[in-house]
Amino acid sequence: MACAAGQVGRLVVCLLLASMVALVSPLANAAERSRDSYADREDVRQFVDDMVTRHGLSSSELQQVFRRARKQASVIRAMTPPADAPQRSWQSYRSIFVNSPRIEAGTRFWARNEAALTRAATEYGVPEEVIAAIIGIETVYGRNLGTYRVIDALSTLAFDFPRRAEYFRGELEHFLLFARDAGIDVLGVKGSYAGAIGIPQFMPGSYRRFGVDFDGDGHTDLAGSATDAIGSVANFLRAHGWRRGEVALAPARVDGQRWRILADAGIKPLYLAGDLPLFGVSTSSDLPPDMPCVLVELESPGDASEFRIGLNNFYAVTRYNRSSFYAVSVLELAAELAAARRSMPPR
Repeated sequence: MACAAGQVGRLVVCLLLASMVALVSPLANAAERSRDSYADREDVRQFVDDMVTRHGLSSSELQQVFRRARKQASVIRAMTPPADAPQRSWQSYRSIFVNSPRIEAGTRFWARNEAALTRAATEYGVPEEVIAAIIGIETVYGRNLGTYRVIDALSTLAFDFPRRAEYFRGELEHFLLFARDAGIDVLGVKGSYAGAIGIPQFMPGSYRRFGVDFDGDGHTDLAGSATDAIGSVANFLRAHGWRRGEVALAPARVDGQRWRILADAGIKPLYLAGDLPLFGVSTSSDLPPDMPCVLVELESPGDASEFRIGLNNFYAVTRYNRSSFYAVSVLELAAELAAARRSMPPR
């Protein structure tokens, strides 16, 4: 009997403990959700108040949005290169984007969207191959649009990434206004870890400023319409200074050490082609002496650097992404796509 009573006692204790856990767990989960909720933070409340005051958005709706937005630690990790990251390599970078699979996929994309690319080139002055190359590098021609909820990515960067918080709060503002104007669910939009959206990976501010309804269906859909994406990329480049018919890159050779003055001057063309010999730089291209240019050094650890002369249209591409590696990759992929297109048999 004593043994049986002991067993019953232990059973009662276990049941009581289980009941306590059942009661405490929801409370703990609620507390955890509260800590994670952006809606409970003072800086977010101030942001909401500002959106209500300046743009007339609903305070209660914004609070609901930020109550469901979640901080993503992986976004911060992606935006913060590790301290032991290897030195960047042009050869490695280029091989990711300028390769046979991406060229072959690009020719298929061009064939599927020939009419839109031709029209964009005519209307905006940006060659078909450059438009296709940007889309190819950004999302493999629309295949990889990103898996992060844009509200999570932008909230994380706006409120938990101090180094660029001001910029990303601006993009969060643009995203909320874009969603309101387009009548879409803020919580349903997916994109990159930086909050870029759609086939051309436009940040929300660029989406609002440079996105165009190129297929004429009454709304701009950069995630679902390749035609809209094509027109929008061309519009972005023209708005950022692309000049019809001008080359973007020229080959370069360097001699001595004075070329470093040009290479260290940044990516904006500030010097003139006629001055290049003064810095030990030569090119096989026939550039007008008064054409602004920049010397681009493409470094690879363990190998000699490669050099290009970047011209105005090179600089226009860097407005899409400020990396010289990116801009040269776009232009070299574009050249490969154009060559592949020319080599195709006539239809």
